[in-house]
Amino acid sequence: MRLNPASSLRGEITVPGDKSISHRSIMFGSLAKGTTEIDGFLNAADCLSTIACFRRMGVRVEENVLRPGHVLVHGLGLRGLHAPDGILDVGDSGTTARLISGILSAQNFTSRLTGDELIQKRPMKRIMTPLSAMGARIASDRGNDCLPLTIEGCRLRGTHYDSPVASAQVKSSILLAGLYADGETSVTEPTVSRDHTERMLSAFGADLQTAGTTVSIRPADELHAQKILVPGDISSAAYFITASLITPNAEVLIRNVGINPTRDGILRVYKRMGAHITVLNPRESSGEPVADLLVRSSHLSGTEMGGAEIPTMIDELPVIAVAAAFAEGTTVIRDAAELKVKESDRIAVMTAALTAMGADVTPTDDGMIIRGGKMLHGAAVETRKDHRIAMSCAVAALAVSGETEILDAECVDISYPEFYRDLKRLTVQ
Repeated sequence: MRLNPASSLRGEITVPGDKSISHRSIMFGSLAKGTTEIDGFLNAADCLSTIACFRRMGVRVEENVLRPGHVLVHGLGLRGLHAPDGILDVGDSGTTARLISGILSAQNFTSRLTGDELIQKRPMKRIMTPLSAMGARIASDRGNDCLPLTIEGCRLRGTHYDSPVASAQVKSSILLAGLYADGETSVTEPTVSRDHTERMLSAFGADLQTAGTTVSIRPADELHAQKILVPGDISSAAYFITASLITPNAEVLIRNVGINPTRDGILRVYKRMGAHITVLNPRESSGEPVADLLVRSSHLSGTEMGGAEIPTMIDELPVIAVAAAFAEGTTVIRDAAELKVKESDRIAVMTAALTAMGADVTPTDDGMIIRGGKMLHGAAVETRKDHRIAMSCAVAALAVSGETEILDAECVDISYPEFYRDLKRLTVQ
């Protein structure tokens, strides 16, 4: 993919549905009694992997080809899943792998879980340890704490787990196992991670309680089908927000964006940096806060970010690094070692990409130091097949001099298949 700089960005856009919420709507709908109706479902590779896994366990999922994003999930009830008719393939989806492991640990059958070459390198011990403490029989086939996994379903006991990382995937895996346990299950995180599981499971009828950074769940008899309207994914909106900030004379309206306070750290950081972002028409949709965002070109200043705010924008940090490269002064990202175990080592890969474009970036053990204000130029940039790296580099390409080539650009299909089309539609050359 070759991209040239833009003279401006103009127009309005509605980004695809939230990936995290889309995954959960399929999973929880499959475990509920009745038919769950979903509007705004993200029709991307990761979420389709979740659908494929539950279909293999007997769940009927209808995708409406005449109404994209409209999905019906005919749930089998909390204890109605069937032994899968083959290995469950999660593709490149860490959310699918980790959340479904909590569910599979409590079933009355044995299952095997695998995925593509990238996800087979991502750490699964972070969910294997707490699930094993609940009595789960879960093993890494190669003995390296990664996929493929063999999960022998069994009776689980309630437990309390102090998680060393703030991770919605870890927390959700444990809470889903807790639905089936013999008593209360709770998870305490160092800081609060995104709370889509808590919001949606409560709507489906689960008994959850939250106190500070601890979430507790009681075992359930049944969940009940819901109607879910999936908001636009703030992680996808982040690319258009950033592009609008760093491109001259830009003004873009992004409609129907989820602004869940456990996800909107990018808005707070950008406000600190001097961004012109106006939140319009705030409202609630299916238990999630939503708004329209009006974004204009801005003169940005460097800032520091770390601590409890990092989990609220962990997926957006690569594109925030792009904004920092165009800001005046120094930006420091710390407490973000989690970036190393995403689809790629995002600290290393993003540092290499920005450096190739002429930015002054120093990687650290848990983040980056970015000295902004340099004149950047086009370059050939490696994505390591990481969708968030590819989209971040595409944003940078709009504001540098000369042509940028993005290698393995098609990896955006993981979360946003129409990304390049939508970016082009807003671009004024």
